[in-house]
Amino acid sequence: MLHLFCADAGKEKEILEITGSDVNHIRNVMRLKPGDEISVSNGFDGREYRYGIESEEETRVVCRLRFVKEADTELPVKVYLFQGLPKADKMDLIVQKAVELGVYSVIPVSMARCVVKLDKAKGAKKASRWQAIAQSAAQQSRRTYVPEVTEPMTMQEALAFAKEKTDHIILPYELQECDSSTNLVLDAIRPGESISVFIGPEGGFEPSEADAALEAGAKKISLGRRILRTETAGLAFLSWMIYLMEIREQKE
Repeated sequence: MLHLFCADAGKEKEILEITGSDVNHIRNVMRLKPGDEISVSNGFDGREYRYGIESEEETRVVCRLRFVKEADTELPVKVYLFQGLPKADKMDLIVQKAVELGVYSVIPVSMARCVVKLDKAKGAKKASRWQAIAQSAAQQSRRTYVPEVTEPMTMQEALAFAKEKTDHIILPYELQECDSSTNLVLDAIRPGESISVFIGPEGGFEPSEADAALEAGAKKISLGRRILRTETAGLAFLSWMIYLMEIREQKE
């Protein structure tokens, strides 16, 4: 079923008019017709609104509300992914897959060992591209919220943001031993809390960056006995969160 985001969707909006690029997607890509059903989220109330297509025109599609579903597609924790800027187009993949796995926000970070250097103008342009990727991935994975991709920050700005906005700061670190300390850090996370996870670029963290993160309250963890690529590490952490907060919770 096609899933869209529309700020006007809601219980009080029995008739919904869809315009813009979504019209082409409904009519020419998905080839939906009057009578077909679509899923719509407004991006802020956590609900999924099911609308039936009433009529189609060249520039708009008119839909009627059929029923409202309390969606349960968001992670029980808010994960802020602070990603060291990677080379080439790896950030496209990271944003897409992180959104599919339930990330709350992606913050690109310019770190000491980043090969890519972005000035403010280029950073804003890249962030706009990554936000569009996040929107598409959120629709594909039936999210009720489109994660924000911010403009790039410095490491100092990122740590200040994490310290102010989140309950836990986590630093997957290649030099951290794979022992019980990681379990202690992850077991302390509770549903409803927020987490900042910092992922280094291809060259890893400078020692001074790791020290600054620890001074800001970060806890080091291991992601296993293998060294992961920068585009893999954050996704591995998000996969752990799915298990800890959704799958293991059901077993218990």
